[in-house]
Amino acid sequence: MLYRSLPIFVMLVGVLSSPLYAESKISGLMFGDYYYVAESHDTVNYKGQNGFWLRRIYLTYDHKISDKFSTRLRFEMNSPDFTKNSGKMTPFVKDAYLRWKSKEHAVILGISSTPAFSVTEDFWGYRCVEKTPLDLQKFASSREFGIAVKGKVGREGMLGYHFMLGNGEGNKSENNTFKKFLTEVHFNSSGFLVQLYGDWKEGSGHTDVYTYMGLLGFESKKFKVGALYAGQIRQVEPDSQVSVEITSGFSTFHLNKYMTIILRYDKMFAPSPAGISYIPFAQAKSNLLIGGIDLRVNESVHFIPNIEYVFYDDTDGYKPSSDLYLRGTFYVKF
Repeated sequence: MLYRSLPIFVMLVGVLSSPLYAESKISGLMFGDYYYVAESHDTVNYKGQNGFWLRRIYLTYDHKISDKFSTRLRFEMNSPDFTKNSGKMTPFVKDAYLRWKSKEHAVILGISSTPAFSVTEDFWGYRCVEKTPLDLQKFASSREFGIAVKGKVGREGMLGYHFMLGNGEGNKSENNTFKKFLTEVHFNSSGFLVQLYGDWKEGSGHTDVYTYMGLLGFESKKFKVGALYAGQIRQVEPDSQVSVEITSGFSTFHLNKYMTIILRYDKMFAPSPAGISYIPFAQAKSNLLIGGIDLRVNESVHFIPNIEYVFYDDTDGYKPSSDLYLRGTFYVKF
């Protein structure tokens, strides 16, 4: 049996030691929860729902082609949430791009992260607990198929930029002639962050969509605070428009190297337009409170007990009861 396995072993050693493999990297992450719907404005369908749920799995392949060119292919998988029919996880392409980079500047062609998330999600830092406000309320997509230019300028790269021209369909294929223009600039120095973002999505007739956002933040070794304001203008034929606005404040505080307190508050000034399945918001002005504690085994393994509480303002005489989600979240990267 040994002589049969020896050629395979020799071939494996050869592949792992080859220059091609040395320029490549396979990585990934996954996170999920045990969840319990303690309270729901829709008591008939959702109250009492509970179970285990894998919210995201990434498998990423990065390859360095040359000193200036590199490429990435990333697959994502996730389980259907408690509002959907039970089903198996189906992988799909999350990232697929070719990147040219020279010093602090890069050009990216393919499916890649959009300017709406390249800075904001990193600063929030807890995507495994919840999406950023723009992502959660579907003001913008986290991915776009197109061409992007990004980089840093100034002393120590304090001023960053990210411009993109895309299909406007996220990571889906395009079925029309319209495009989406996205841009962000940010200033980051001595722990302070200022970011401005805007995009314009073309639509048929008078159905263009405009999105804007501003983010202020400060980060030290001990804590982080941030405040975000965003709005979206949706044109409606023939000559009217609908405006939706959201504001968010968040904070993290490191108790020690093993524990971090997480707090966040999102305020929607109009009913959620998103149709979010795993947090089925009622059609009223909403307030989302998030609280949790990050228990780190090490940098790669986290356990995060957390809650999400949604309460509503009176909206045209309609005031739904509250929603309360209790979750034990785990996160691992490799």
